[in-house]
Amino acid sequence: MKLSPFRSIALLVIAVLGVSTLPVSAATLVSTAEISRIFTKISLSPHLANPSMILVDRGTGEVLFQKGTGSPRRPASVLKLLSATAALEFLDPNYKYVTQVSIATTPQTVIIQGDLDPWMTTSYKLAQTENRALLPYLALKAISGLAAKENGPLTEISVRYIGLFTADVNYLREFFKSRGISAHFSTIGPNYVAANTERVIASVASPTITDMVKFALTWSDNLLADRLVRAAARATGFTNDDVGISNVIKKMLTTLQINDAGLFVLDGSGLSKSDRVTVRLIADLLLKIRGDEKFAAVYEGLPVSGITGTLEDRFLTTAPQAVGLVRAKTGTLNGTVSLAGYVESGAHEYVFVAIADRIKKGEVAAKQARATLDKLLGHITAPFIFPTQSSDSPSSSEPPVGGTEIPPVTELPIAPDSSSELPVG
Repeated sequence: MKLSPFRSIALLVIAVLGVSTLPVSAATLVSTAEISRIFTKISLSPHLANPSMILVDRGTGEVLFQKGTGSPRRPASVLKLLSATAALEFLDPNYKYVTQVSIATTPQTVIIQGDLDPWMTTSYKLAQTENRALLPYLALKAISGLAAKENGPLTEISVRYIGLFTADVNYLREFFKSRGISAHFSTIGPNYVAANTERVIASVASPTITDMVKFALTWSDNLLADRLVRAAARATGFTNDDVGISNVIKKMLTTLQINDAGLFVLDGSGLSKSDRVTVRLIADLLLKIRGDEKFAAVYEGLPVSGITGTLEDRFLTTAPQAVGLVRAKTGTLNGTVSLAGYVESGAHEYVFVAIADRIKKGEVAAKQARATLDKLLGHITAPFIFPTQSSDSPSSSEPPVGGTEIPPVTELPIAPDSSSELPVG
């Protein structure tokens, strides 16, 4: 991936200052009184249209600013934080989904044994850029395998399957039809596969649950987030529908001892305009999971301001001083802009949640709201600078720049084919 000059400079600044390291002692560059004043003023901005907001010092638990914290608001993709946490709570983080295609002992019959793989895609570009399991690949292997067995072209086949999404079955039916093949689909049980398989001709596997959670958050992948939380619902015995999603998220919150007041969920992506959460609930979640290794993938998957994912193009011009210092989940619907995550300010780390779901519809209003939030956080962000050595301390011949070692700059994730955080309405 070719980096813009802004982003290249941002990466260099992060490397030199070591902003990802937060020692336990250092002064906050902005006083708590000043933070409260700034947040109070900007929360009244017409660009945010009476938002719900909260800022909490993660180290002390002190609430530095709050506005409408108990008001149920439309979260947009910030809801993915709940889906990701539920997936990590109830699924094996190292689990990989496997889908295989086999030639059946019955003539003109193929068996597809899946596991409801959330990573499966029908897009050739996504398969190439993200190394996703490609559904058309499996279909083509089925055609070629059956044609070889039958010693001729196919006009009609039977597809016995287990563990495929309804949308994927419908896609396969149309795929075969486009190639002049009438495919008859029927579901099977797990015992059928072993008893009726002649040979396996193709097999694909997903990344781990952990890696999928990171990707879903970094790039705000709606379908992936929704499928992951549905997998968590099935794993806990709930139904594979909207009710199951709501139940598994509430179960996760109960497990973490977080009050779910004001929560109403109809999906796992945040695309529904009927979804509701409070900023207090999201803040409590972010406070609870930070530092817990079980949920490390949530923090690691959050976009970094001006650097990665859905924040890679933000803060660069609106608040360049905050580049690399904010890790947050973005949210965008028509009439809603939201942001929730962690903000670094010297030795302090703040939890920040903002939902502006009463702004005017259209991209102009959304852009103004996003810029206002960027600038707001820019007022309080600051990298930690290690204290310089005292005069009576032995000095190194080549002291590290900024008093800290330069961490390696890792390769950035590849962006998906197109933005999956689409406006609705």
